[in-house]
Amino acid sequence: MCMLLAALCALPAHAQEQVTLQLKHTHQFQFAGYYAAVEKGYYREAGLDVQILEGADGNEPERAVLAGKAQYGVGSSSLLLARMSGKPVVVLGVVFQHSPYVLIMAQTGATPDIHAIIGKRAMIGSLTDELTQADEIMAYLKKEGISAANLIRVEHTYNPDDLVKGRVDAMSVYVTNEPDYLDRIGFPYDIYSPRNAGIDFYGDNLFTSEQEIKQHPERVKAFRAASMRGWQYAMSHQEEIADLILNKYSRRNDRQHLLFEARAMVPLVQPVLVEIGYMNPERWQHIADIYAELGMLQKGVNFDGFLYNVESGPSLVWLYRVLGAASVLLILGAAVHFSLLTRERNRAQEAIRKGEERFRTMFEAAPLGIALIDTNTGQFIDMNPRYLQIAGRTLDEMKASTWRNLSHPEDVAAEQQQIDAMAARRQTGFKLAKRMLRPDGSIVWVDASITALPAAGAQQALHLCMIEDITEKKQTEALIWQQANFDTLTQLPNRRMFHNRLEQAIIKSRRDGNRIAILFIDLDHFKEVNDTLGHHQGDILLIDAARRIGACVRESDTVSRLGGDEFTVILGELTDIGRVETIAQNIIDSLRAPFQLGQEQAFISASVGITLYPDDASSIDDLLKHADQAMYAAKDAGRNRFSYFTPALQVAALNRMRLTNDLRGAVKAGQMELYFQPIVHLRTGRIHKAEALVRWRHPLRGMVSPLEFIPLAESSGLIHEIGEWVFQESARWIQRWRTDIHPEFQVSVNQSPLEFQREGGYEGWMRLLTDLGLPGQSIVIEITEGLLLDASNAVTKKLLQLRDVGIQVALDDFGTGYSSLSYLKKFDIDYLKIDRSFTRNLAPNSSDMALSDAIIVMAHKLGLRVIAEGVETPEQCDLLAQAGCDYGQGYLFAKPMPAAEFDAHLRGQPS
Repeated sequence: MCMLLAALCALPAHAQEQVTLQLKHTHQFQFAGYYAAVEKGYYREAGLDVQILEGADGNEPERAVLAGKAQYGVGSSSLLLARMSGKPVVVLGVVFQHSPYVLIMAQTGATPDIHAIIGKRAMIGSLTDELTQADEIMAYLKKEGISAANLIRVEHTYNPDDLVKGRVDAMSVYVTNEPDYLDRIGFPYDIYSPRNAGIDFYGDNLFTSEQEIKQHPERVKAFRAASMRGWQYAMSHQEEIADLILNKYSRRNDRQHLLFEARAMVPLVQPVLVEIGYMNPERWQHIADIYAELGMLQKGVNFDGFLYNVESGPSLVWLYRVLGAASVLLILGAAVHFSLLTRERNRAQEAIRKGEERFRTMFEAAPLGIALIDTNTGQFIDMNPRYLQIAGRTLDEMKASTWRNLSHPEDVAAEQQQIDAMAARRQTGFKLAKRMLRPDGSIVWVDASITALPAAGAQQALHLCMIEDITEKKQTEALIWQQANFDTLTQLPNRRMFHNRLEQAIIKSRRDGNRIAILFIDLDHFKEVNDTLGHHQGDILLIDAARRIGACVRESDTVSRLGGDEFTVILGELTDIGRVETIAQNIIDSLRAPFQLGQEQAFISASVGITLYPDDASSIDDLLKHADQAMYAAKDAGRNRFSYFTPALQVAALNRMRLTNDLRGAVKAGQMELYFQPIVHLRTGRIHKAEALVRWRHPLRGMVSPLEFIPLAESSGLIHEIGEWVFQESARWIQRWRTDIHPEFQVSVNQSPLEFQREGGYEGWMRLLTDLGLPGQSIVIEITEGLLLDASNAVTKKLLQLRDVGIQVALDDFGTGYSSLSYLKKFDIDYLKIDRSFTRNLAPNSSDMALSDAIIVMAHKLGLRVIAEGVETPEQCDLLAQAGCDYGQGYLFAKPMPAAEFDAHLRGQPS
């Protein structure tokens, strides 16, 4: 005996039996229980090594099991048809107590009506294989009085885009799958379930073959038990299993979709109310009767052997035969019989007790809030701890209340309408997102899934309500929506929301026949405020500007910020166009008032462009383009005003665009020409200085005015290339004139603020001057007073660089801008140029003469020399000379002339 035991112990452990489970579709939460059974080791504990295979179509499991390629499969209720056709399939257990197959149609806005499908294109199952979801959907339609001849059936693609894009009008889908896709894209739809007509099929069924049961009865029993354990775990741990599917099985669907599946499956699987795997022969008889109505089965068929006997044990038939043959054993047989019945009854009662205990445990531990509610009164009958936690109330408080008391008042009507439809048996359940009120006044958002429970006779109507807290998700969605549609600084609608509202306004305008005005507002001189006082103060100004603009319009109008210092206003439902001008002027007047920025005050103005729909354009892009052009017309007219869009503005804009394109190649094409205007020493009349001026000779348009192309060069960035060319050409002429005319000849070169503020120094210029043997003093850089407003380090650094290399600086148009003695004291300025607006009206004892005298005296006191621009008459020249002005420049002496002509002019002046 000891030797026998030792030999047995020495045998290798029994290897796990390898079996295959064939799914009917690709990996998703629909098969979560089987993944859980693998992951949690339930199959391994049962001595099984299970391989799970994806399916290409719904009938692949049946083919694989019958061919022996798989021992187990997952099939629909059409397994009954297979059994009745002679195929030896056996259902081991039901997972979905209710079928997920439904019909969906695009929502039309009217009351949902299944009869709307008549005459429409519909995808309902396969046209070549009728053992699909077509059976229960077609039975549903037949009960509603709709025959297949009333439809235009199309081969199913299983792609919801076909419904969204209108290629079909209806399609059969899984209620656990396609609705998530449609919800995400915001496509409105109606769901029609066969259960509405009393057709209640089972969903996914675990099945095997008679051969597997006959050859491996213990393996079948173990596989079924382990699978059902897996399903119980999966339905109680949805998020964990969703992550498992993503990590080990498939990433075709994201986590959000898997959890949508899980939530949608709860009312179909009903894991709390029904033991997973339970199947009722009467339900299968109901399914057989439906197939008989469709002509797919004979009435009264017998499907013995189709349903697996979970508690299968030794048969008692032999006992009855023995009792019939041997009457002497009648009493003993009866005793044994009653003993067996008593034992079976006790075992059933114990199973019920354990089942109730297990389901109560699942109910209490479920991650979803679950409540049993009286459909008629709305009172709570029972609920789990999670429901109480979400509601923020105690059990007694809940039982003394109704679902209506807990719901937000705005959400009650919609939910009551759905419950009324469910009570009238027009639907078996529904889903919705709603708000619940907690005792502290806070609001919690929940996804609610409501399912009617079957009632018999005079039983009260009950429904099951399952909720999930989605408050954080809603808050995140609201934040994302806010950030996507509103400007973070001013909280005004941004460009995206502006486009959306303008689109809606245009639709309404087409319907009502009213006009729309679009105002494009640009803040004048905002950059100077930003650069001088800093971006923080600039942001404060923008916030206040947004408030002021909003105060000038109605609440129904839209004020938005497109970016930077650009704002737009949509004025809808206009019956009086004159009101637009009033609003535009109010906005201008409001923005003209000083802005208090800390200890400083800032003054800006606004240029407003106005365009009208449908007068000026019919598309959003054209309206915006026209409003922008009108705004620039207001700026060109002097700013601080509004301008309407006109066709002339459009022509001007096109000309600017074409001219800018031509300007891009003008320097390389040799179209730029350098002109010089002499600067005359008033005391001697000699010309030792000149101002370099650029001209553009367009190949088609001829000479283009600098007033026209310089602004285009600045806005397009081409000013830097043109400025470099002007300097290089000027330097070469300076070299010649310093050699031939005067050793201290100087040329003034204009620099725009954009050129002056760009990064980098004057190293390239100095290298060129060194190569030509020229000192820095041969060049004078002319800048405007406005540039000195930007007291940033970059400007100061540039001025210091010029001083260090000997290049002198002239302050152009002095007296017309923000003149300040502090600028002259702070920065190294060498020349002041009196603006032509003073020179033009010079006369003895005039105010302009007094101002010119003051400028000249002040400049000389500070060691600066003065150049008067715009000298056109001998009288002006004499007055300036008498006042002590150093130099004069203007048509009295000479107009700007080409470089070669100016060279001849210099050489022709008297010695």
